[in-house]
Amino acid sequence: MQKSIFIINGKGRAGKDTVCSFAASFCRTRNVSSITPIVEVARAAGWDGEKTKEARLLLSRLKAAFTEYNDLPFQYCIKQAQEFLSGDEQLMFIHIREPEEIERLRLTLGPVCRTLLVRRAGVSEKLLGNRSDDEVEQYSYDAVIENNGSLEELRQTVKRFLQQYVDPAFN
Repeated sequence: MQKSIFIINGKGRAGKDTVCSFAASFCRTRNVSSITPIVEVARAAGWDGEKTKEARLLLSRLKAAFTEYNDLPFQYCIKQAQEFLSGDEQLMFIHIREPEEIERLRLTLGPVCRTLLVRRAGVSEKLLGNRSDDEVEQYSYDAVIENNGSLEELRQTVKRFLQQYVDPAFN
């Protein structure tokens, strides 16, 4: 069985989670985010889970601080990738926002790993004031999914993407 890892990125509300959900309907998929351990820290410190502009800035700053302190987000992603590679899932998505972290993980994981950007017309282009959200387009991705139609059109786009990049036998 061929295994594929995609580092996935896109602006908020572009449809990243929907792409991952549709992919999971075609094959065994693992879906993780580099921000997961940071979210746990923020919740323990009183964050209610609402993604306001201020909260997004907090999460971005916490992620940068923990990256510098003990590389927690990166180490979390490596551990998840190792579990994926030794398990029975075929496809893995790792959500990462920062261009240098995308590149570092891609290089660390090697040829099994590629990058994917999800775009959606009409998603706000206004800057949110944190580099994690504001620098999404500052990377040269291996593939781009344009999410500009209906949900069924996106489902078919994901299917074609899987056929091209993962396994031509997807039905």
